[in-house]
Amino acid sequence: MSPMPVLPVVRLAGSQDPSSPLVVLLHGRGSDEAGILPLASVLPAGATYAALRAPISEGGGYAWFANRGIGRPVAGSLRETMDWFTAWLQGVSTGRPVVLVGFSGGAAFAGGLLLDDPGRYAGTAILYGTLPFEAGLSVEPGRLAGAKVMVAHGDTDEVMPPELMSRTWQYLTASSGAEVTAVRDPGGHGISKAVAERLGAWIAETLGL
Repeated sequence: MSPMPVLPVVRLAGSQDPSSPLVVLLHGRGSDEAGILPLASVLPAGATYAALRAPISEGGGYAWFANRGIGRPVAGSLRETMDWFTAWLQGVSTGRPVVLVGFSGGAAFAGGLLLDDPGRYAGTAILYGTLPFEAGLSVEPGRLAGAKVMVAHGDTDEVMPPELMSRTWQYLTASSGAEVTAVRDPGGHGISKAVAERLGAWIAETLGL
């Protein structure tokens, strides 16, 4: 893995109004910002969509953190990239609500950001991924009290470890304290049309669009 760049690579879609709500799209491991930007085309008008490239070069794509296995971030690496992300976000989000939408590895990253600062985000969508357990972040009961979260899992997902998927689902829906919209998708490891539509409705409700 190469060192993180100083400046992030971002592609934008949706509203160009600098005061509009900001929805940050976080791609999966080994992909890039171009892979998730098309999702913005089926999400509500009225928000600015920022597809951000993960800062760690890995193979032909990019990653949000070094890991010890699928869904298991190295704590120090996750901390470094979360701090990098937070510094970028502070420069672009002044005075407007922010929603995180993460897919797969991006879901783990979004979950880490949420656990690190539960009150920072208007909403967090964790799609086809897991929370970053055992990576130096608190997952105590009630940690996410009042936070708005959407979680979507594929019943035939053969990419993510089943035990981590189950633990993520259980924590978010039963003990985190979050206001959770939970969706079971009969498909595999990919955002289905039905889940994209549900995500759009959730974003619209969360941001009042």
